[in-house]
Amino acid sequence: MIDMNITQLTLDLPARYQIKVPGAIETERLDFIQGMKITVDLDQNEMPVSILMGIFDQSALQGFLRYLYSMGIPLLAVLYLGSGEHDNESNP
Repeated sequence: MIDMNITQLTLDLPARYQIKVPGAIETERLDFIQGMKITVDLDQNEMPVSILMGIFDQSALQGFLRYLYSMGIPLLAVLYLGSGEHDNESNP
């Protein structure tokens, strides 16, 4: 049974996303995205992976992904983490 009390994802409501890209991204390259959290971790091959966490509506997410593409940064993963209404909570 589907729980209808869960906030549904829409095109205009902000949501939290995690975007993974290879390499260590310089935070200065993405300083125009306010509130974005950037961490660098190692993958199973001990290679650096940047983990970008932010809140976007669908239009902003598309724009950000296009920005990464224009910079020649390939995507490893884009994960929906839930609605953006609890943006002050700690990230999972």
